[in-house]
Amino acid sequence: MEIYEMTAEHERWEATADFAEKCSWRAGKLLSVKMRNVYFKCWERVFAAFENGKPVGFCTFTEKDTLPPKYLYKPFIGFVYVDEYHRGQRISGKMIEKVRHYARINGFGRIYVTSGEKGLYEKFGFTELGEYETVHGTQEKVYAIPPDEG
Repeated sequence: MEIYEMTAEHERWEATADFAEKCSWRAGKLLSVKMRNVYFKCWERVFAAFENGKPVGFCTFTEKDTLPPKYLYKPFIGFVYVDEYHRGQRISGKMIEKVRHYARINGFGRIYVTSGEKGLYEKFGFTELGEYETVHGTQEKVYAIPPDEG
């Protein structure tokens, strides 16, 4: 299992965009569009897990996620996905650890994630900050974690 930190220049960028577009999660298609249109700022990244040369999961590290601009939280881990066959192997946790390391070496403080899931991000060490309205008019919980300690 390899986890890659990627920008649009990475050799596995297109394979990851293809995987996101075809994955079973509808948000994968949105990520694919963002990747193909190079929607990301210079420090933002897509992280992807590959097994035997094929993508099996992805997540992003970006300035904003689904919260409106009135909330000043940033940066965010988003688009966390692992294909059905590879779930239960701690791949999400490995990608999150890679993001935390990237955040630390690049001087970021706390990292945030929004989710409607209960108990998912707490097992990775995130602390719930509360429930907030999203740009979609829904309510999601916001969680925070410091970058890794190095």
